[in-house]
Amino acid sequence: MFRSLAFSLVLAPTLINAQYSMVKEYAGSTFFDEWDFYNNFDNLTNGDVNYLSAKDAQAKNLAFINGAGNAIMKVDNSSQLKFPQKRDSIRIASKAKFTIGSLWIADMTHVPFGCSVWPAWWSSAPTWPDGGEIDTFEGVNQVTMNQMGIHSSPGCIHSNTSVQSSTLINSTDCSIFANSNEGCIITNPTTKSYGAPFAAAGGGIFVTEFAVKGISIWFFTRSSIPDILQGNASSIDTTSLGMPVANWPADGCNPPDFFEPQSLIFDITLCGDYAGNSNSFFQTCSGVCYQDWVLGSPSNYDNAYFEVRYVRVYGESGELTVISSDDSSSLTAGAFKSFSIMTGALALTVLLLWV
Repeated sequence: MFRSLAFSLVLAPTLINAQYSMVKEYAGSTFFDEWDFYNNFDNLTNGDVNYLSAKDAQAKNLAFINGAGNAIMKVDNSSQLKFPQKRDSIRIASKAKFTIGSLWIADMTHVPFGCSVWPAWWSSAPTWPDGGEIDTFEGVNQVTMNQMGIHSSPGCIHSNTSVQSSTLINSTDCSIFANSNEGCIITNPTTKSYGAPFAAAGGGIFVTEFAVKGISIWFFTRSSIPDILQGNASSIDTTSLGMPVANWPADGCNPPDFFEPQSLIFDITLCGDYAGNSNSFFQTCSGVCYQDWVLGSPSNYDNAYFEVRYVRVYGESGELTVISSDDSSSLTAGAFKSFSIMTGALALTVLLLWV
């Protein structure tokens, strides 16, 4: 669905002020310390991979911290396989879960891409689909633009009151029972949001807001990162980020009704229900997904890796934000030092309305 706007105004934004303070950071030598490695074959999306344990991933050099201090998560690109073997890969989920009223930021310099490759940076509740899923970054094969989306139980839609910069709205029904669980998908219009152009541009930053007023996603290429995200900010005011590229406002999908606390997830699978689906695969690739690519040259996967500088989670002041893996402890944003970010008037081409 495409929408046009018949007017242009310059005004100060009317977005509800949302102030978040840092509550957790995954970075540097301890990046992997608080994640669970799936340690099983892909029985979730029918991909042709074995997700390794933390011990095996380290031993096989598929999950490690590189010389720049960044976290690497990659697909095996050195083993020649034979039928019916699956290729080793990585899927990790944060031990902590994050509640409504949180903001998570991921700074990446490289994302996986290539024929048969299906990477994602996303979140999910333990009771999926009842607890919802938020896809901040996802793509398959050789597509050129990132796709963002949410999946939920029936009743959640992408509302026409959304305030977002992307006009590429693929689908509006978020129910897992609609359109073969496509979800309500929005495509980022810049080719620098995925694949080789993402890496060539130095990567970028993905910001996801999980709030009572709705769910929003921002993406910034390396050269367009706003000042507030340039350093190690202890506090973030979302009005300083400008308009999100994707927005699912509460009037169409009320987060407290459809979402539970979310675990953050990185994974890379191969082929499977999405990348291996003929409707997806033949759009950008040729051959047979498993036989020609997974069983083909290991060098097919030289670009199938995440390189992540950090993941930071912020919470609204006074709100429960972090739920530990054993539910025995929690942090509130108010326990961390914060400071106010003042923003001035912003020139916009639309009349902003935020529910």
